[in-house]
Amino acid sequence: MTSQEISHFYQLILMFEAAALQQLGKLINPLTGKVEKDLERAKFSIDMLGMLEEKTKGNLVPEEQRYLQSVLAQLRLNYVEEANRPQGEPPQPGG
Repeated sequence: MTSQEISHFYQLILMFEAAALQQLGKLINPLTGKVEKDLERAKFSIDMLGMLEEKTKGNLVPEEQRYLQSVLAQLRLNYVEEANRPQGEPPQPGG
């Protein structure tokens, strides 16, 4: 894998991570300037990363695999936290 391909792989992970964190209400949406929560979309973004993990099994160097697993674990924990948050209680920014 070339260094450009490695960079693109990390950028892809970061893209889905940022989207999921915005959808979990952990980051401000740069388009609206507001914190918005959409758990259905967050789940989709997290599931897309999970699919990427499955489809790349055995094809990643250990560092890439650890990074992807770490991002997924963090997002899944944040998802559970937000899904269990009482209605009306604001999300905790910064995840």
